[in-house]
Amino acid sequence: MSKTSAASALLDADHPDFLRITPEEATELGQRALEAAGYSGEDARITIDQLVDNSLCGYRFAGLPRVLAIATDVKTKQPRKPVSIVRETPVSALVDGGNNIGYVAAYRGAEIAIQKAKASGMATVGVFNSYYSGRNAYFVEKIVKEGLVAFHTSAASPRVLPPGSTKPMLGTNPICFGFPSDNGPVVVDMGTASFMWGEVMLHAHLGEPLPEGVGFDEQGRPSTDGKAVLKGGVAPFGGHKGYGLSFAIQALGILAGSHLAHGNVRDYAFHFWVVDPEIMLPGGEFPKRMSEYVKQIKDTPKQPGVDEIRIPSERAYRERERRRKEGILVDRKVVESLKIIATGGMIEYQ
Repeated sequence: MSKTSAASALLDADHPDFLRITPEEATELGQRALEAAGYSGEDARITIDQLVDNSLCGYRFAGLPRVLAIATDVKTKQPRKPVSIVRETPVSALVDGGNNIGYVAAYRGAEIAIQKAKASGMATVGVFNSYYSGRNAYFVEKIVKEGLVAFHTSAASPRVLPPGSTKPMLGTNPICFGFPSDNGPVVVDMGTASFMWGEVMLHAHLGEPLPEGVGFDEQGRPSTDGKAVLKGGVAPFGGHKGYGLSFAIQALGILAGSHLAHGNVRDYAFHFWVVDPEIMLPGGEFPKRMSEYVKQIKDTPKQPGVDEIRIPSERAYRERERRRKEGILVDRKVVESLKIIATGGMIEYQ
């Protein structure tokens, strides 16, 4: 385990229920568990790279705990085939994820979107026959680093209850935008659920109660018990507005082929829309103006007691750099479970 400076100077204070490990240690532990679960080589590397980055950026549930979800998911034990393009034009591709985890399938979809947008100025890419894709911002940051503007949505299996219903009908359905600037990528990433499903799973695994007002049991009754909510679902964020966004993202999943693998329009599907800003504003005009826009926001007069006006993604990027030096805090129980999986053992996580 890594050594650090005094706890008072750390971004994440030490706690007896957590272990502090380096990004390299997190990568090694996660990769061993993924390999034991059936993912190896390049696929394991792609997956663990995102999971460690998620932890570095401050997303506790989206880091190493997701290996537990992958290892215990029934789809992980089912046959897989290579990710492949099943329909294609110069500006589009429909991609069969081959029942590979979304960390891999969506990553390949992002690569295809980059290639096509660079060649044709824009691209739309849909990926179906997959599951868990993790944090949308990870893929979008990759696209934006190539100088492209990106819009990415992820439709998923039902976890979210429409307002007034007793049954989940929508996925947690995140939406993400990314923009190049002279000062680096600017990424806006948000889920449309009041509580992300990975957080529900982690709370259930650790026996931690959920916040009031976000979860429902299988009868549609409000609950803070993570295990009960796993059998029910969560609310959309922001009432009818979040519900409307989630509804639209699920519809975009149909365009990305959500129904093609199992005949279900409310299944997983990932959609990328990517544009080369040069086709609209040549000569590097967009990144320059984007930086100007960001500066104007940050220079906004501040209310009393406010030190800084932040823009989306700024916190995550800063924390990433600090945790690379200070290490990542991971729940002891999660580390113990990963070690069991890595040595061929079984755990319960869902």
